[in-house]
Amino acid sequence: MAGVLAQMSALILCGVILRRLRPGGIDPERVRRAVTGLVFNALLPALVLSALWGGGVSPQGWKISLFGMAIVVFGIAVTLCLDRALRLERRQLGATMLGISFSNVTFLGLPVLEQTFGPDLARPLVIQIDLFSTAPLVFTLGVYIASRYGEAPGNPSAALRALLFNPPLGAALFAMMLGEYDIPQPAALELALETAASSVAPLMLLALGLGLRWDVWRKENTLLVVLASGLKLVAVPLFGLGLTQILAVSGDTRSALVLEAGMPSMLLGIVYCDRYRLDTGLYAMLATSTTLLALGTLPLWHLTIEALLGSRA
Repeated sequence: MAGVLAQMSALILCGVILRRLRPGGIDPERVRRAVTGLVFNALLPALVLSALWGGGVSPQGWKISLFGMAIVVFGIAVTLCLDRALRLERRQLGATMLGISFSNVTFLGLPVLEQTFGPDLARPLVIQIDLFSTAPLVFTLGVYIASRYGEAPGNPSAALRALLFNPPLGAALFAMMLGEYDIPQPAALELALETAASSVAPLMLLALGLGLRWDVWRKENTLLVVLASGLKLVAVPLFGLGLTQILAVSGDTRSALVLEAGMPSMLLGIVYCDRYRLDTGLYAMLATSTTLLALGTLPLWHLTIEALLGSRA
């Protein structure tokens, strides 16, 4: 897995270099928004159709969705414990809670799982955990957290619209409807969908690199970022490992879920911090730190899970 992450790091590094050098006078934020918009509105729905049309969701779908929700709730709980120890300001608490609770399950999770376990396992699993647990919570609970601890009022109607008018979710429901009526996937369309789907992972990694920020480091936040990163990359996946045992999930599915729990903070949280006036600099520090550290912790978690499963074989 270390070799897989090394290859992915090259694409992330390309995004970092583009953000730093700005060749041709490009605006890295505009490029990142354009890339993520293309992926979210066109390519990711194609991947969802390709994965679910005819195949359906994972047979352990309810367990995967429950796992995703439980990880978010656990993240909130450990953040509140951290707040009791450090007495965080409200804006800091909100940013930290978003950073620990919500993971980058798609933009980093999908490429990692595809390369590690193959698309047949990775795509339905990531779709299930993202569209049927994480995304609904991001647009509801995430907005509530941001508005509760931020300095700007919440907008529930905008959050509801974002959840309902969600192209990947619409594609998932459409694919399941087609499968329900046994409508086969045309061969010509299958090739087009697979071509679009195969471009999702590299573009996600490029956008991830474009989104990392290096100008936000503040010395006074170092201790908080270190502790929050430890909770995010160690405590949360450790909880996930125990939860998979309770849910009786085994094999590669168990390994993939634990790795999803160990993913870094989602980059969308920066948008929430800006919109609701949380501590954006702190969140950017946390997202950047956890992303870089995850390149080392994810292989360690993979080795740990393999050793654990091997000892029980």
